[in-house]
Amino acid sequence: MARQNVAEQFVDILVRAGVRRLYGVVGDSLNPVVDAVRRNPAIDWIHVRHEESAAFAAGAEAQITGRLAACAGSCGPGNLHLINGLYDAHRSMAPVLALASHIPSSEIGLGYFQETHPDRLFQECSHYSELISSPKQMPRLLQTAIQHAVGQSGVSVVSLPGDIAAEPAPEKAAQSALVTSRPTVRPGDEEIDRLVRMIDAADRVTLFCGAGTAGAHAEVMEFAGRIKSPVGHALRGKEWIQYDNPYDVGMSGLLGYGAAYEATNECDLLILLGTDFPYNAFLPDDVRIAQVDVRPEVLGRRSRLDLAVWGDVRETLRCLIPRVKEKTDRRFLDRMLKKHADALEGVVKAYTRKVEKHVPIHPEYVAAVLDEVADDDAVFTVDTGMCNVWAARYVSPNGRRRIIGSFSHGSMANALPMAIGAQFTDRRRQVVSMSGDGGFSMLMGEFLTLVQHDLPVKVVLFNNSSLSMVELEMLVAGLPSHGTANANPDFAAVARACGAYGVRVEKPKQLAGALRDAFRHKGPALVDIVTDPNALSIPPKISREMVTGFALSASKIVLDGGVGRMLQMARSNLRNVPRP
Repeated sequence: MARQNVAEQFVDILVRAGVRRLYGVVGDSLNPVVDAVRRNPAIDWIHVRHEESAAFAAGAEAQITGRLAACAGSCGPGNLHLINGLYDAHRSMAPVLALASHIPSSEIGLGYFQETHPDRLFQECSHYSELISSPKQMPRLLQTAIQHAVGQSGVSVVSLPGDIAAEPAPEKAAQSALVTSRPTVRPGDEEIDRLVRMIDAADRVTLFCGAGTAGAHAEVMEFAGRIKSPVGHALRGKEWIQYDNPYDVGMSGLLGYGAAYEATNECDLLILLGTDFPYNAFLPDDVRIAQVDVRPEVLGRRSRLDLAVWGDVRETLRCLIPRVKEKTDRRFLDRMLKKHADALEGVVKAYTRKVEKHVPIHPEYVAAVLDEVADDDAVFTVDTGMCNVWAARYVSPNGRRRIIGSFSHGSMANALPMAIGAQFTDRRRQVVSMSGDGGFSMLMGEFLTLVQHDLPVKVVLFNNSSLSMVELEMLVAGLPSHGTANANPDFAAVARACGAYGVRVEKPKQLAGALRDAFRHKGPALVDIVTDPNALSIPPKISREMVTGFALSASKIVLDGGVGRMLQMARSNLRNVPRP
């Protein structure tokens, strides 16, 4: 039997770590690894049209499955293209292993063709980035990289020269056990004791939740009910905490709505649960704050803390629930629930006026109809920009749906390549790419990837022929919009030319039927919806501090427009408020 080469051994280790796909673009120094994948039935090579998309797809797969995913790029420009998607995966805490193949090892440092230094380039967007310089080094180095990615929930990068990949692997290389899942982390008794005392002493407690509440919905609800706390959330916490939540007061931040801002600023104890919420302008500076997070490095970096608690949200709440005294005073909670419902009533009026007849179509209306017709377990991948607004306000989580986007890194063009990774995890599950025309056209070549792999992704394209979020930023800063217009084709015709299903929608009455037809189609489909570029306006009251550049904290801007089914939920919660 022929002896394995380093590339084959590399691929075997990935398979043992649970990797089932390697996303990338083939080429030169990467060829030995691609050939090893070709001959290994346990892993597939997923050909995309741009390496940036490979990294986005791997990051999405890791977020959907919670398991290690992988991508690869050839030497120099090839692996350099990975960097944006890897930044996103790393900031989203997605366990991703990236292979950056390299120029011949004998030429490193000599200005060779396509020479870069990937082991240095990727250090800022990874927990681990190292160069393999010897076949004997590979097994242990790759194992270490995998354990960094899985154990610290982020990116690891392995740089591998093509000549070393083709060399014989060391005989009798140790097959060490690989870490493929993370443990839970329980806080120390002292921190639990202090937090219990703070909660018992507080009259008005608010919980503000992020992505770290994943898997802890039941515990958050039980805890909130026990201490009579309003529950707000950041954008990344929406899918985990908004549904079946009788204490919901909405979302804070740049796209915020409802009473989340008031609830976090009018309490006397704010508890941040699993959130590294980046906008400290929305956080109070005159109330006591406790923060619970599994990542100790994020504790206190956004606001002054009275108590930092290192632990998983679910484990921490399981410790707290039986120990805190049950509160009986609901006045603060009920006042915030009423504020929340009143706030949603106010913004929904602008959305309900003759919206079914408005041409160009209101994007809010598109998002509301999409929310109604999409599957109950659909995965929504969301472009950065105004699609973030529509997803935040209209896509209704239910514990089965997933909503992922570049919510921490804020990259354009993420939705379509993320949909590729999400769809590969389950071809039978509905995956909807909520794309803006700017983001879609930036990586439009990946629509060919859908066709090539016959992936049934449904692209719902909000086409207003502009970079409308940038226009809004300019407007808020007192600048005239410039350089934001897109001269677009008929994207539905482009989709059909690619061999996929494509339909263009210009009138509201066509919308629901067009979406249902596209969703019933067995393969990839694109619905090109011409939307109103002037759909959003800024509230009439903006403070002088808010208008100071984009520190206007990009705004404390509550964008005008509807809020979908959230109003129904707020009204329902109000019905549960005890009457005097």
